[in-house]
Amino acid sequence: MRLRTAQNRLKIEHSIIDGVRRALEKLLAANPEIRSVIPGVIRPVRDARGKVQFRVTVPTANGWKALALSAGARQELFISTTLGKEELEQALEKALER
Repeated sequence: MRLRTAQNRLKIEHSIIDGVRRALEKLLAANPEIRSVIPGVIRPVRDARGKVQFRVTVPTANGWKALALSAGARQELFISTTLGKEELEQALEKALER
């Protein structure tokens, strides 16, 4: 299955939780160090209420795995980047600002 892309860096194979796509597009526009973001499967969870939140969890071979939480669901995000964990967390927080 061929991935659909936005800006050639946001790879979309699954749907994306409401509000997360806009934040990811802002993140990519402001951070050229991020090579790509690949959203994973959406799963229901009980502790994901309120506004969109991001949690950077573990390093991967070429970046970081993060979770997007909102609307009673969580979605894995695979972020290919050279940024460190703290820098990525700050960039994600900035992308959530209106």
